[in-house]
Amino acid sequence: MKTSRAEFLASTAVVAAVAPSLAVSADAAGVARAVNGLTLTMLRDHGVDHIGVRTAAGIIDVAAAAAALNLTGLPRTTDDVIAGRGNLSALRRIVAHPPAKAVRAVSSVEFAPVVTAPGKIICVGLNYQAHLTETNASRTANPELFNKFNSALNRHNGTIPVSTLDAKKFDYESELVVVMGKRAKDVSEASALSYTFGYAAGNDFTARDVQNRVTQWMTGKTPDHFAPIGPWLVTADQIPDPQTLQVKTWVNDETTPRQDMNTAQMIFPIATIISYTSKYITLEPGDIIFTGTPSGVILGYPPDKQVWLKPGDRVRTSIDKVGDLLVTLT
Repeated sequence: MKTSRAEFLASTAVVAAVAPSLAVSADAAGVARAVNGLTLTMLRDHGVDHIGVRTAAGIIDVAAAAAALNLTGLPRTTDDVIAGRGNLSALRRIVAHPPAKAVRAVSSVEFAPVVTAPGKIICVGLNYQAHLTETNASRTANPELFNKFNSALNRHNGTIPVSTLDAKKFDYESELVVVMGKRAKDVSEASALSYTFGYAAGNDFTARDVQNRVTQWMTGKTPDHFAPIGPWLVTADQIPDPQTLQVKTWVNDETTPRQDMNTAQMIFPIATIISYTSKYITLEPGDIIFTGTPSGVILGYPPDKQVWLKPGDRVRTSIDKVGDLLVTLT
């Protein structure tokens, strides 16, 4: 059942009342214990983004559950959880015994970006050999890093506005996204995965003609809404080896995926990416890393078969154990 604005505001009153004073209640180890086994999401109601937890019965609306149970100080966002802000023990209690009226059907909710305010969005280019081959690119000795900005963040079932851009060659790039859980500075590859909070599905959406006009990729990679992530943030304990996940991409109603490759085929595994990046850039909790796209992008097709995405097209990213991310071009 759709929640009215008045009902939603009432359900969030308990949380909103303490929003300015949410304090850090747990370090990274405490956060990991509190959320072990949980799959988080971000919901959007009447322009307000707030946290939910996926369960077999549906999505627990944390704000609504807190109001029903008279609990205060609950984390409002995934960013709060990652930073250890708010009453994480109460979050666990809500998940164990959610009020029935706080459980919402997945099909009835509107999602928000699953991480709302990362300090950094770091991307890895050319990280699968087959992708290098299809695009005639050369392999580099170290990860090829670039960045996106927070204005590029987008969500599951979101739209990517392309019709007003001075571009025509729009391309998908499905990728596994890493969400950092601890501050990482000059960390070893052996320890790198212990710094992750979890994983999400992402699409490094790209305007190829803009990307290739200049030597720097930024303008083709980070227009507004060009970084969809979500809908789920799966904690790292549920994916102990992120190099075992199949990444697939579908366009519209096609029955054969355009991209279909395992993360085991990355040139630079996630542990390498984190370790290398941390030597030059301090990674903070909540930072996200797009880890590179497999082969099968439109840019890799022969020129006479390159049919670029256009308004109305739908792109679905699917990653094992992480979930499906759907966006529509407008």
